[in-house]
Amino acid sequence: MNCSGLNAVSSPLHLLMNLHWDQYYRLLAPYIHSFIPIFVAMDITGLIPIYTGMTGMLPTQIRRQIAVQATVTAFIIAIAFLFIGKGVFSVLGITVADFQIAGGALLFIIAVVDLVVGEEPGVKPSSPEIGVVPLGTPLIVGPAVLTVLIMMVDLYGFVPTMVSLLVNIGLLAIVLFNADRILKFMGERGAKGTAKVISLFLAAIGVMMVRRGIISIILQVWPSLTT
Repeated sequence: MNCSGLNAVSSPLHLLMNLHWDQYYRLLAPYIHSFIPIFVAMDITGLIPIYTGMTGMLPTQIRRQIAVQATVTAFIIAIAFLFIGKGVFSVLGITVADFQIAGGALLFIIAVVDLVVGEEPGVKPSSPEIGVVPLGTPLIVGPAVLTVLIMMVDLYGFVPTMVSLLVNIGLLAIVLFNADRILKFMGERGAKGTAKVISLFLAAIGVMMVRRGIISIILQVWPSLTT
């Protein structure tokens, strides 16, 4: 085998092997930092008792169809908003700082309502289309997820946000297809308790977004503060 060809193939691998842990972290940080807020906003664990409650009386085949519908609906809406969200902002004259403040306030309110009230939606499984509404949207991909997606693109870039979204959608599909087993393992109280903790993190993310938005506006008005 040609030595030069072997060196060309092995050089990227050699570079990766010689990276230190801090270099790996810098490489993966945008993906990790964008994954966590999307995971928290999607609240996959909190969906388990809702999904099983809505579909518990339906045949297994129908339940699988609903899981597929919910996953595909969530994916399509999230991807569409990821591509056109900032274009809509441009047309409406909305800045990222405006959306950070409004979106952060909305996330905080959603989280507080869930922490204080915490009632499951009273939706009964009237047809298999519940996979689209209300499961796919607004329960899986609603205002919280859409807000976080735009913020993650602004903070960490399009590719890390897209990859993090795809990983979360994959986790969602796994959870929905194994919801009964997970619920038996965690127990309904365990699942609801985990959802409360996630809501607390969501509230904190909302506060962080409002803070970033206010700082951005202040720096736009008084750019001398950056020096």
